[in-house]
Amino acid sequence: MNAELTIPSHATPQQQKPSIGARIFAGFFSYLFHPVFIPLYVTWFLVYLHPSAFAGFSAAEKKQTILIVVLNLLFFPLISVLLLRAVGFIDSLFLRTQKDRIIPYIASGIFFFWAYTVFKQQAQYPLVLTTYVLGIFLASSLALIANIYFKISMHAIGMGGWLGIFLILFNMKSMLMTWPLCAVLLIAGLVCTSRLLLKSHEPRDIYMGLFVGFITQVVAAMFLL
Repeated sequence: MNAELTIPSHATPQQQKPSIGARIFAGFFSYLFHPVFIPLYVTWFLVYLHPSAFAGFSAAEKKQTILIVVLNLLFFPLISVLLLRAVGFIDSLFLRTQKDRIIPYIASGIFFFWAYTVFKQQAQYPLVLTTYVLGIFLASSLALIANIYFKISMHAIGMGGWLGIFLILFNMKSMLMTWPLCAVLLIAGLVCTSRLLLKSHEPRDIYMGLFVGFITQVVAAMFLL
């Protein structure tokens, strides 16, 4: 048989598409732990599970804290992306290209800085929450710069920040952080694996995202704590 007509029996790993089961698995963790939801999860942990961060806060004050985070770190960034898509400034709500991510990074950074200012100027809020929000703002700013050169993973940035703030809490020795750290490490592995399974990113995008999310939390802690 002519060698030119020979068809390979199987594709290379790079060419193979993930199975339906793998796509469902990866999609589930990608949506459940989308970076826009991570600040809500961290804040909920600090408000309702940490023994001392919000000690003395009434139930209404705790709900108000959650509302501030939901509005500034979740709702407004999501609305910005929806509006940008509606007017045609971005091609997809999923921000698949570096070009699509430029304005959302800038818009989100404004909301993140505003939330940091709100918490910073009201001394009743624990510094650890203010530190976390400052870290988010720094991470979005650094991600905007990195986006010029490659499509850094937003999911990995979110998970890196989550790991960073939990390691800071661990170092503060304010509560037993063994099980929360283990849980977040597991989630980070699942989320980053999901992004690779979906072929949304190269490994470099994941590693750099984790680094950016983590190091910006450390810098924020050095500045505020």
